[in-house]
Amino acid sequence: MSADPTADVDPESLLDRLVEEGAVDETAEGELVATEAFESTHAVYRDTYLEIGDDEFRGTVTELFGIDESEAAARIEELGVTRAEIAAYLALRSFLDDPPAPVELATMAAMVVEVAPPSPVPDSQTELDDGSYESFLAEHPDAVVFIWKRDCLPCERMKGDLEALLSTVPADYGTAGVDGDAVEAFRAAYDVTSAPTTLVFRDGELADRATGRLRVAGFADLVEGADGAD
Repeated sequence: MSADPTADVDPESLLDRLVEEGAVDETAEGELVATEAFESTHAVYRDTYLEIGDDEFRGTVTELFGIDESEAAARIEELGVTRAEIAAYLALRSFLDDPPAPVELATMAAMVVEVAPPSPVPDSQTELDDGSYESFLAEHPDAVVFIWKRDCLPCERMKGDLEALLSTVPADYGTAGVDGDAVEAFRAAYDVTSAPTTLVFRDGELADRATGRLRVAGFADLVEGADGAD
């Protein structure tokens, strides 16, 4: 959460520690991203604390910082403390081997909230976004596009079969993945509402789709059916 501006903290050294302890990583492009290891912990606290009511929120701040409820309410108001920062604070406290003092941990939590989460698209796949999917389909009019999502158990299970799934795709097809949380225009264009979803394109047009985890046989049938839909 936003730390007391008078606190003697060194944000740069705290960021270095986040990297050293595997909570944050830096991409080849220099962008900071949360690691998958940290996100697996972070997700638990987000699910628990992002939707808590005002009374429980104040009570959590009271307990974490050893202050009374009126002071907690004042800090929430004056420092702009958010539920997302509390979730990140608790996740870091659990994740780090030796968590620092509360004000430093609060500064680290504020950093983590601003850091992009890891993409759910496997590294082996070309990742598309709202600015690139149209050109990809223009270049690959026959294609299979997977919609993935973070914190999605069916997605993770399906990704475990990804190499076998892709082995059934015709050689002249393009394949790619998208982060379902980050492609609002793509989802709207193809009426995608859940993950995992698999879209098969023929001649640049959507030919078939499947929602939910696909195993190899079902996936091969989906692609073959779309391929024969001319």
